[in-house]
Amino acid sequence: MLKELKKNYFLLVSTFLILYFFFNLMSGERGLVSYLEKKEILWELKAKEANLLGKIDELDFKNSLLSDNLDLDYVETLIRERFLFGKKSEKIYIIQNNGTKN
Repeated sequence: MLKELKKNYFLLVSTFLILYFFFNLMSGERGLVSYLEKKEILWELKAKEANLLGKIDELDFKNSLLSDNLDLDYVETLIRERFLFGKKSEKIYIIQNNGTKN
């Protein structure tokens, strides 16, 4: 048995090395599966970044309406939304969407 093991020593070691590298290539910390997971995380983060940049641009625009050139129409819209304020001839309707369908 020992003679046969010595005879096939190179074949046995090379088989174990190939298996070791194959498993690390597929499922190791830097393997293919980990790469695909990180690629998906990167895609999700880029989508979040684009969403947040859009929100920042929108807030910058609203801020410029209030600070640089005071837009009275925008201020009136804000007052109506926040304080439910209207003129004498206006009727204000508040629609509450609680998720039920009639």
